[in-house]
Amino acid sequence: SENGTRCVLSSSSEFPEGFFTPQERKDGGIVIYIIIILYMFLAVSIVCDDYFLPSLEIISECLGLSQDVAGATFMAAGSSAPELVTAFLGAFVTKGDIGVSTILGSAIYNLLGISAACGLFSSVVSRLSCWPLFRDCLAYTISAAAVLAMISDNRIYWYESASLLLIYGCYILVLCFDIKINQYLMKKFSPCCTCFTKAMEENAEQQPLVGWRDESGPLIRQQSRTDSGIFQDELDYSQLSTSLHGLDEISEDHPNVFTMPEADMKRILWVLSLPIITLLYLTIPDCRRQFWRNWFMVTFLISAAWISAITYVLVWMVTIAGETLGIPESVMGLTLLAAGTSVPDTVASVLVARKGNGDMAMSNIVGSNVFDMLCLGIPWFIKTAFITTSGPIEVSSSGLTYTAISLICSVGFIFLAVHLNGWKIDKKLGTVCLVLYLVFTVLSILYELGIIGNNPTRVCGN
Repeated sequence: SENGTRCVLSSSSEFPEGFFTPQERKDGGIVIYIIIILYMFLAVSIVCDDYFLPSLEIISECLGLSQDVAGATFMAAGSSAPELVTAFLGAFVTKGDIGVSTILGSAIYNLLGISAACGLFSSVVSRLSCWPLFRDCLAYTISAAAVLAMISDNRIYWYESASLLLIYGCYILVLCFDIKINQYLMKKFSPCCTCFTKAMEENAEQQPLVGWRDESGPLIRQQSRTDSGIFQDELDYSQLSTSLHGLDEISEDHPNVFTMPEADMKRILWVLSLPIITLLYLTIPDCRRQFWRNWFMVTFLISAAWISAITYVLVWMVTIAGETLGIPESVMGLTLLAAGTSVPDTVASVLVARKGNGDMAMSNIVGSNVFDMLCLGIPWFIKTAFITTSGPIEVSSSGLTYTAISLICSVGFIFLAVHLNGWKIDKKLGTVCLVLYLVFTVLSILYELGIIGNNPTRVCGN
């Protein structure tokens, strides 16, 4: 009935059984799960910092990508690899709702939670540009609205899933002509965009993604975002030098990953992480070193695969730990699981924000959500166009209205908050985003538990 209780599958039904019985977990085995969770957090940070982001730097310099475009494309795709894997597993293995609840449910965390982390955990105040944030927020709003419209009748047809791929293709096309579009809009709306143009120029001077040496002197930029496209022309790539991690000379080899840090706390973390450091060293070419530099695409793909695998284990452990502690399924999905699946996005965004690359961090945050919509479109299209061609596939759209309102409000809030904060990421913005995230989460939990609205839920079989 309309006011009846909705039955939802247990989160643990999507994962293998744990290595302890429920009683053993309650008797102390939960500690092992917590240790594994913390170690997976450490592993993700190592993969991102040592392999994923360095490979992204080289990809960006080879294509001449600006910070925001690199963040919205390669960085978003790599850090959102777990969502893509989840969507394919849901479509072809578990036969569930193909990741709809996971992807849409974690969208608010991606927007508000990661923005809060970037502001609170970064000691550097990062300047932001108007156009990249507006572009990505608009693209996400359109793609989210398309998904919500598709699942409103609980059926997905092949042409609907194809439209998601088309929307993402248009988004990539806009990114290809990003600078020309930006220039046109700045000229068209110059009276109200003067301050944004100034902020963008300051940001380009302070935080260049790539630069190169002039024959006569120090490192300079011969072109900027305001006078060239995303594909830089006439570059001497042999003299390119990346700045995300402060690499001084391209000819100098990077220190070995087995070099022990000098600080005591870092030494402890290094010893604890030595097993994962060794495993990653043996399986991923380190493109920061001269010998492996041309293998950057292999580094990018393998590190994205490792991020997916580590995130899977992380979410698995978090799910079992949450059930052991008696956390309701609806609360788990909106908090621990949403944060767990977004760990790569969080780590990658915080790392680049701490380097002062605000545009890249924000474009990754919003661009990851746009890519998540593509994560739904690909398996939907494959299944409806090539496998289940006789008819549409069934999905559940429970809680659709509240989800739509929450997504639209969170996207609008991010843009408004950044504008009122002077187009910069700092601790003040982080605090405000954290408070809003907690408000959204509490309201969502109350809605899922049936305390507000007409949407009571229970775990199937309970």
